[in-house]
Amino acid sequence: MKHPELPPDKMQFFNNGKPENILSLLQDGEINKRLQEINNGYPYWDKFRQKVKGLQYAPADLWSYNKLLRERSIEKIKISSISGFDFKFNTTNNMLRLLHKFDMHLGGILEGRAIIPPDDKNRYLISSIMEEAIASSQLEGAATTREIAKQMLRSNRQPNTLDEKMILNNYLTIKKVLEIKDKPFSKELILEVHSIIAKDTLRNSENEGKFRTNNDVNVVDDITGEIFYTPPNCENIEALMNSFCQFANHNEIEFIHPIIKGIVIHFLIGYIHPFVDGNGRTARALFYWYLMSKGYWLVEYMSISKIIIKAPAQYAKSYLHCEYDENDLTYFIDYNLKCLDFALTNLQNYIQRKIVEKQNLFHLIKNENINERQAELLRGLIIDIKRGYTIKEVQTKFGVVYQTARTDLMGLQDLGYIEEKKFGKRLIFFKVDEFEKKLEHALKN
Repeated sequence: MKHPELPPDKMQFFNNGKPENILSLLQDGEINKRLQEINNGYPYWDKFRQKVKGLQYAPADLWSYNKLLRERSIEKIKISSISGFDFKFNTTNNMLRLLHKFDMHLGGILEGRAIIPPDDKNRYLISSIMEEAIASSQLEGAATTREIAKQMLRSNRQPNTLDEKMILNNYLTIKKVLEIKDKPFSKELILEVHSIIAKDTLRNSENEGKFRTNNDVNVVDDITGEIFYTPPNCENIEALMNSFCQFANHNEIEFIHPIIKGIVIHFLIGYIHPFVDGNGRTARALFYWYLMSKGYWLVEYMSISKIIIKAPAQYAKSYLHCEYDENDLTYFIDYNLKCLDFALTNLQNYIQRKIVEKQNLFHLIKNENINERQAELLRGLIIDIKRGYTIKEVQTKFGVVYQTARTDLMGLQDLGYIEEKKFGKRLIFFKVDEFEKKLEHALKN
């Protein structure tokens, strides 16, 4: 990733510019209208200068003036008296629009019955936890495919590699966060979350569930080794994490929208970098924790990391832009709101697709003595000709007890769709050789 260019010194224009130039900008209605439009997207310096190219003022001068405009509506957050922990952010019109959308869709007493069919909520939740566990681990370098990872989680297979162990740990972490979502943030619970994330994946197991005790940690380019960010001194971590928990748990005099605050919590873990490794995964887990604690229950069904991993450099840059531009968190907030919007759209499209698939299977359900879970298992066999199911996998897939999963599979076997094969002590159910003919016959009747 290319190192972001530092913005110009905003005071240079005001210190060196002629008073008539400054007055000219203040009185130029067209320039001010254009800057207002540009600020709605809140570009960093590199994009800002491209957007103002061709205007009658130098880009650096317009940047300085634009910073003045931004300061007029800025909100400030002081996390700690330790140097470097004064932050600020703006709320653009685009951000307000997205926040309103999320307030309408991500929470509420109706529990989104129009979004998620009540009978399918448990199944969708399991699927989303798997997706987030895989994508969040891949963001941190886990090299395995979604298919292999999901097969491991569904079948409860023990991980064979360090990458698979990272994914399993993430999966268990998100399930833990769901358990503790109503508890306030504390150092002890955060350390417990990290201990689950880091278990058996660090070079030194003594660092699992422990704050770092050295300063041998930097955020660097994986290829060039260039240092992008140096975290705070380890001697300050205890105090900073105390301040972090206080910020997370208490209402401010000046209201901060809960989703924005959740994103700030996400940012702060990366900024403090309290652990030797696993900071990103912990940050994203705490983001989920905070939003769920504030009633945004639908985020349980959404994978933010699945969106981030499509353009990880933008995620990293949103961190750096904040640091390089006077701790302005707007860049990180804006980026994460867009990711949340994509994740919500993906969820809505996924659920709509599943509803259509269920409707297509209705005829089969009507003509055969099978339930919706069994119909979904048959659909899986249609899609993947080599697919096999274990009882444990079905149990995990649908969130049912062992006996229910076994009854579903045995029922399909009795109807002649599948047959069991034994591999050691494991029973795996595969479709029979005449599966397609059997299915075609059922659909015709």
